[in-house]
Amino acid sequence: MQNMHAHCKICISALRLKLLNVLGSYCVFFGKFTYGLINVSNQSDREVTTLGDISKLCIIGAGFAGLTATRVFKALNYEVTLYEKDSEVGGVWAASRRYPGLTTQNTRSTYELSDFPMPSDYPEWPSGAQVQAYMHSYVINYNFSDQVHLNTEVTNTIYRPESQTWEVSTATKMADGSIKNDIQDFDYLIVGNGIFSIPSVPHYLGQEAFASAGGRLCHTSEFNNREDAKGKHVLVIGYGKSSCDVANAIAPLTASTRVIARNLIWKIPKMIANKLNYKHLFLSRMSEALFRYIRLRGMDKFFHTIGNPIRKSMLNTVEYIIEKQLGLRRLGLHPNKPLETIARSTVSLVSDGFYEAIDRGDILMHKHTEIVELMAGKARLSSGEVVPADIIVCGTGWHQRCTFLDQDVLSKVTDEEGNFRLYRSILPVDMPRLAFNGYNSSFFSQLNCEVGALWLADYLNGGFSLPSHEQQNLDIDARLAWMEARTDGKHSKGTNIIPFSIHNIDELLEDMDMNVGRFTQFFQWTGAVQPKSYGYLLPELQKKYLIT
Repeated sequence: MQNMHAHCKICISALRLKLLNVLGSYCVFFGKFTYGLINVSNQSDREVTTLGDISKLCIIGAGFAGLTATRVFKALNYEVTLYEKDSEVGGVWAASRRYPGLTTQNTRSTYELSDFPMPSDYPEWPSGAQVQAYMHSYVINYNFSDQVHLNTEVTNTIYRPESQTWEVSTATKMADGSIKNDIQDFDYLIVGNGIFSIPSVPHYLGQEAFASAGGRLCHTSEFNNREDAKGKHVLVIGYGKSSCDVANAIAPLTASTRVIARNLIWKIPKMIANKLNYKHLFLSRMSEALFRYIRLRGMDKFFHTIGNPIRKSMLNTVEYIIEKQLGLRRLGLHPNKPLETIARSTVSLVSDGFYEAIDRGDILMHKHTEIVELMAGKARLSSGEVVPADIIVCGTGWHQRCTFLDQDVLSKVTDEEGNFRLYRSILPVDMPRLAFNGYNSSFFSQLNCEVGALWLADYLNGGFSLPSHEQQNLDIDARLAWMEARTDGKHSKGTNIIPFSIHNIDELLEDMDMNVGRFTQFFQWTGAVQPKSYGYLLPELQKKYLIT
């Protein structure tokens, strides 16, 4: 064990040296630290749109997407109304959707908003309850509680072309349990309900008999009470972070805990070699450059052409360290595919003590298999095994749906496969007065939401113009085709931009001509991106539009 740790320390030191050498070479040969952003068309081919008659906005959802949009547009003197069907703000972090063991993937300093730091007494990886409390305090601090209408579901929306307004129908659950229906008109509709709002739970053969015998089948977001697992036989479906978090949290209480994993993926330790915080390797500009973006420019181009041996060596070094640190081959849990494949979906952080629990036998792994039939108190797996089951918790993803948009609107927003066709992951090309925020799942989801809201506000104020509809559609076509190829079709209907969070932010800020300077970008290459570096954006927009 001591030899392994010593070897890992040597590998970490070598990795750091490679990083510094690469940056030094880049300084010499390229002379700057920018990505080389996508330029989809010349300025002469851009359409100028006047949107000065927009003042009254409706925002749906009180997760990071909705809250940042409300904060930004209120600060720019828009009349804003936010509707949230839950009883509290927070989105996936709300109490009604928090599963046992839920923590952030990001560290505290990388998961805060640009102008509102997380409390310094929060741990490095805050709990779900702490993130929700932080989001609530964001609303209070910036004084927009009056704009947030809780317990209010948007049931329908109708666009009126003749008046260019949206008719929004809502149903509010009152304190006495009654429902109050209402209809309001708005100049603009911003959808911020998120891509993790509707749980996807498989339907299994025999699940009715399983339920009739007292069995429970639910999504991780619906399994909110750890004590429910006490003394039970629990199957947790999936091998992503939510599944492993739940299994790890309930294992000490259950009669048995089994993880049913159809596929194995790479899991990333919070501390690489127990020494280096993973944020410095996976939440930086350097980490994004190691994976092939849709267009190669600047440092991206270097790493995927003449610098490819360096790139592969860096990834191989990290892969070696992680495999040894977690004991993946010894446990029979090596994914048997390169670490580079994490770019196809997401980085899944290791739940504290998860592999130790497997090693002790507290968590039983059933890999490369799935449930084919449920029976009273039992489940049959595709491997032929029959295992006891009282509760089945599914970490099986989400549906990307907007049930409050009518079919005519949806046909202009999505394609035949259900993929969202959004320019810059925000604007549908052929549907006026409508935008989506937060439809760009990423490592820095909160920051991508915030910058998305700022981009939209600048656009609505006439701060920049968009490419022609033809150019926007070409860009969307190319991006969806690229997503399809690189993720094997697992791109959450066009909403998953992982691991290219910073690329997305760069593109938005390039449109606005407001990107961070080269000095800041340099430090974003050598360490984790800090959201506070973008705290200048809203004050600059207020200054631009003479708002004090």
